[in-house]
Parts: sequence; C-alpha cells; structure tokens
Amino acid sequence: MNMLSQHWNKIAYRCAAAFAGLSSAAAYAVNDLPGGPSVRQLNLHAPATKLAEEQIYLHWFMMIICLVIFVAVFGVMFYSIWKHRKSLGHKPASFHESVKVEIAWTLVPFIIVIFMAIPATKTVIAQKDTSNADLTIKATGYQWRWGYDYLKGEGEGIAYISSLDNEHRVLSNTGAKGATPDDYLLKVDNPLVVPVGKKIRIITTSSDVIHAFAVPSFGIKQDAIPGFVRDTHFRAERTGDFYGQCQELCGKEHAYMPIHVKVLSEADFTAWVQKKKSQAPAAEDKKTAAAGTEQVAQAAAPVQK
Repeated sequence: MNMLSQHWNKIAYRCAAAFAGLSSAAAYAVNDLPGGPSVRQLNLHAPATKLAEEQIYLHWFMMIICLVIFVAVFGVMFYSIWKHRKSLGHKPASFHESVKVEIAWTLVPFIIVIFMAIPATKTVIAQKDTSNADLTIKATGYQWRWGYDYLKGEGEGIAYISSLDNEHRVLSNTGAKGATPDDYLLKVDNPLVVPVGKKIRIITTSSDVIHAFAVPSFGIKQDAIPGFVRDTHFRAERTGDFYGQCQELCGKEHAYMPIHVKVLSEADFTAWVQKKKSQAPAAEDKKTAAAGTEQVAQAAAPVQK
C-alpha cells in the first residue's frame, strides 16, 4: 500500500511540475509582431506588397483546386468500393480498355494544369521583373550578419552592417529566461531603410557561404551565393517594420541572422539619408585620426636590434 501511495505521489508531483511549466510558459508568452510572425500562425504573413498578395491568392487558388480534386477522386473511389462490394453480390466487370475514358483522363488533367499555370506564370514573371527600380541595394551575407550598400537612387553611397541586437544575443545565451520581447532574435542594430511606394531592387551575394535574403511580408526570398549575383524586388505599400531571417542553413549561428526592414514615408526617408550622409564624414575623420595616431605610435616606438 505504501509503495502504491508513493507511486501516486510521484505522478501528482510530475503533473504539478508540468502545470507549473505551462503556467510559466503562458506568463512568458509573446504577442503578435506586426510585420513579423504571429502567435499560433497557420497562414502566410500579412502581405505588405502586391506581389505578396498575389502569392497568397495563388496559394488559396491552388489549395481549393487540389481540395476539389481530392474530394472528387476519393469520393468516387470510396463510393464505388462501398456500393459495389462483394457482400452485396456484385461481381467485377471484365473489359480490356476504353478509348473514350483514356482520352478523358488525359484531357481533363491537361486542362486543369493549364488553368493553374496561367495565374502562376503571371506571378512568377512579376517576381523576376527587377527592371526600372527606383532604388538598388546590394545585400551581402556574412557569417552572421548582413551588409547593405545603396548602389543607385536616393541614398547612393550609403553602406553599413546590420547585426543582431546585442541584448537579444545575451538573452539567448542565458536561455531566454523571463519575459522575452515580441521581436526576440529579430531586432537588429541597423535596419534596412527604404521609402514606401518605391520599387526596391535587392541584389544578393555572399562573402563566405550560401545565405538567403527573405522577408515573408514582401513575398521575397533570394539566395545569396558566394561569387554570384542574384536579385529580387519589392514595393512596400505601407510604412512600418517588417522582419525576416536568413533562410539557408549557414553555420552554427544561423538563427542569429535576422533581417529588419524599416519602411518610411518619402519625407522621412530623405531625412534619414541626409542624416546618414552627414554621419559618414565624421566616421571617416575618426578613422583617419585613428590611423594617424597608430602611425605616430609606430614611429615613436624604439627599434629592436
């Protein structure tokens, strides 16, 4: 009896521990992140571009067609099996072939594929059309950060590195205990800044291994391959913050390579460009001064014989 009591005590203890774990998990639960993932998200990200809207429409369009085909095929199959089962006295028919049936089951799938291919082809062509861009930015993948170079358009000449925010890295290193922010492991020190309503061309490449530049709300994903240059594009229709991640396994810190795109109004983007360019000479002066100080220190150092 005593052993049975101990057994049930162990079960009760484990249940209490599991409940406490669920309670603590609920206490630390995060909220939906606008422009990023949502809690218990099942569908695609909320679109912020026409391209992403077309992809979502295409997704549901294909899903409905597949569902109709699934229900029709399996419905007929199960109905035939049940209605013509042997226990009711049915016997299998004996025939060799039917030309009409063979023509039908060849033409019908062909028509369905054409019906699906027309909108899909339009969307794929739109994805690949990077011509007439208002702004061209090169995104270079590094282990494990992104480098952004504004090559053409407003902001030309601006270049900087975007890395995971250090506080989030520290939080991850400690096991993410306690309350976590909604943008956990998605916050960066220098987000990619673009204007709303402008066509942005992103040229992707890499300096080490294969990465992938992806922002689901924009409907874009393009591999960044060492020694190769590839491109994609988007036109954000609203201002705000939008998030993505490297979507190609690129090493031990692959999870620490987020993408944060900040979409500003045209006026705010112009002000950001002016501020960024005004900071560049100051940074260059500091770099030059540091180099000069190092040269003086080397000249003053005694020569060892």
